[in-house]
Amino acid sequence: MAGGMARRGGAAQKAVRLSGYADRVTSALDWPGFGQVSLAGLLFLCLAAAFAGAVDAVVGGGGLIQVPALLLIGPGGQPLYALATNKVASVVGTGSAVVTYARQTTVDWGSALPMAFAAFGGAVGGAAFAGALQPSVLNAVVLVALVGVGLYTWRKPELGVAETPRFKRVAQIAMMVLGGGLIGFYDGLAGPGTGAFLVFLLVGLLGFAFLRASATAKVVNVATNLGALLYFIPAGKVLWGLGLVLAACNLAGAVFGARLAVRRGSAFVRRVFLTVVVALVVSLGWKAALG
Repeated sequence: MAGGMARRGGAAQKAVRLSGYADRVTSALDWPGFGQVSLAGLLFLCLAAAFAGAVDAVVGGGGLIQVPALLLIGPGGQPLYALATNKVASVVGTGSAVVTYARQTTVDWGSALPMAFAAFGGAVGGAAFAGALQPSVLNAVVLVALVGVGLYTWRKPELGVAETPRFKRVAQIAMMVLGGGLIGFYDGLAGPGTGAFLVFLLVGLLGFAFLRASATAKVVNVATNLGALLYFIPAGKVLWGLGLVLAACNLAGAVFGARLAVRRGSAFVRRVFLTVVVALVVSLGWKAALG
């Protein structure tokens, strides 16, 4: 009898301890700059940031993973905190990818930097309009564009496998500057698929190989992320503690992804590009279906 009571008492104490551990893992952290996320939420966001960094470094589309993860956890209580904090992690991840690409392949800085400056200006303007545009309208436009991009790339298996320049140098840079400004504006609006649109512009319109296009897109992505931050930081929407932790995770994933892309070449980047486009179409289509 006494032994049974002792066993029941031990089981009850163990249950209390387990309940205490669960409470600590799921309770909001009071760390400054973390937006009251829980330890479980933080671990989930770190894994998402590392995976997003790897995907983003290969061909773009990391926002498809990182932004929904942040919106799901909801640090700071408002979506704008998630979007702004995402830019901190992304700028570090894309920056490290640029360094990796520059060490292991050729980056045409003479054309990449003008495109990046134009994208930077576009992103500043886009971020300022982030709350003014109806998300449903933007999603519908992007969904149609992504379907077209995916079908065009799928139907042309030779696209982006090798360099096939279509314009002279001056015209090429002019088109890169114009395209960079427009896509930068879209990125400032926090729209998904920025990396995919950049890569398609460079491959489908200008004739870059996928590997070179991905390297150039990373340079432009750094600029668009910095441009958006130029708006978000004075607005006080960046959760710096959380952003820096996610930046470290994003960086680790980005270095891995960039090295993998360089090692596997343009054919591999093309396959990942199509996968990301399909995932974006499914994601946006699902949002549209849910209204």
